Amino acid sequence: MLRFMRGMSSTEKVDLVFVGAGIMSATLATLVKALDPSLTINVYERLGDMAQESSNAWNNAGTGHTALCELNYTPAKPDGSIDIWKAIKINEHFEQSKQFWSYLVREGVLPDPGAFIHPMSHMSFVRGAADVAYLKKRHLALCTSPLFSNMHYSEDRGRLTEWAPLTMEGRESPEPVAATHSKFGSDVDFGSLTRGLLENMSKQEGFRVCLQHQVEHLERIQGGWLVRIKDLVTKEDKEVRTQFVFLGAGGYALPLLQKSGIPEGHGFGGFPVSGMWLRCDKPELAVRHRAKVYGKAGPSAPPMSVPHLDTRVIDGQTSLLFGPFAGFSTRYLKSGSLLDFPASLRPNNLMPMISAGAQNVPLTQYLIGQVMQSKHDRMEALREYMPLARDDDWRIQQAGQRVQVIKKCPRRGGILQFGTELVTAEDGSIAAMLGASPGASTAVSIMIELVEQCFDQRLAKGWQSRLREMVPSHRQSLNDDLALLKHVRQQSNELLGLRQHSYVAA
Repeated sequence: MLRFMRGMSSTEKVDLVFVGAGIMSATLATLVKALDPSLTINVYERLGDMAQESSNAWNNAGTGHTALCELNYTPAKPDGSIDIWKAIKINEHFEQSKQFWSYLVREGVLPDPGAFIHPMSHMSFVRGAADVAYLKKRHLALCTSPLFSNMHYSEDRGRLTEWAPLTMEGRESPEPVAATHSKFGSDVDFGSLTRGLLENMSKQEGFRVCLQHQVEHLERIQGGWLVRIKDLVTKEDKEVRTQFVFLGAGGYALPLLQKSGIPEGHGFGGFPVSGMWLRCDKPELAVRHRAKVYGKAGPSAPPMSVPHLDTRVIDGQTSLLFGPFAGFSTRYLKSGSLLDFPASLRPNNLMPMISAGAQNVPLTQYLIGQVMQSKHDRMEALREYMPLARDDDWRIQQAGQRVQVIKKCPRRGGILQFGTELVTAEDGSIAAMLGASPGASTAVSIMIELVEQCFDQRLAKGWQSRLREMVPSHRQSLNDDLALLKHVRQQSNELLGLRQHSYVAA
């Protein structure tokens, strides 16, 4: 059981304060405690349990993002060639996550990897001559990298039926279809992983998770920060003095970053996007679709809205999800306030917000269209990926709230950025994690980057070699080192119980 804070004194001193009990805080806490067990850490979570927002399994895609299937990570260049740089980096970063998790399995921190990760085929599926040509070119480009050498491409309907029968059954249109397939993907329950990490950490001295505690203000003081907190149960106001603050509270990280007043946070805004899934829990269907099948995003659709038909394993139950369908809410968290978005407007971010909005009118129109959809409309979208889908087998499942980053841009005033953004103070005393996908899958790499930016003196005194023990490919390119790639994949996949993943690159 987690030690739930009730009788904490009105003023306390700890080394590190983390805001939000999600995958980012859990990863960073586990990482720095492994580097220095003497550190004292308090994690503050405003809700009554851990991993209830973006890290909750029903709120995210659960794809171990490796760019095996996500077409938005491999855009076509103006000359028609395929840019695979981002795909390589994301794949390498997920390999780092697996290395860290396998280290934790070996150390007994995560004794049951089957509680959070499962092998799952990753597929890209397209229709129409233009998209088929793009997918074929993408496959050829990716296979020049050893990271993707085990990916297969086919336009043969019989082969596609073997890979994903529910996607092909009932598909009578003669239009060209194609898919890539890799059996070396995974499905990740980030909620279960987060709980496993924090529950293990709570057994250690100097670590506490404080549920139903809301951070309300941050004030810079000599030697660090004064953090003001409200106990939402007792209504007691508390203060904590700390050397370092990490804002890993999902969408709420932006308002807290603004309250910190650090100049590095000026100009940042956030555009909230809500979402929902179609969900099917019928075992007879789930057992026939052991894959994550990603398609292409529609015109003006944000990358997080790339349609995909996924097998999900959550709390031991196998389900199918299709979506996500985007929407709009002014909340920055599912449990947030409708005033979150307007309250985040500041003189220093108003022009970037207006500029980004003017450049993304088609996105606004797309979101309006998504909000107006009925279940019938959503089922029709599903039937593009599962032609024989029946309305009665599917129900609506609310997805998580995402806050896309808006930041200053000298040439354009402001830009809407999809992805994640790590914002750190010059003195390394505070850091904020903004943005969304593929954040959870690349959490280990992002938190190592944070450690390098904010704890550089400790790194110079021995942390660097310790990091290499936990993540052997740290500061090395798996794309350029075939021997290292073979070694880390074999080792991490065996420790994580991904038996079918125990392969080496060609």
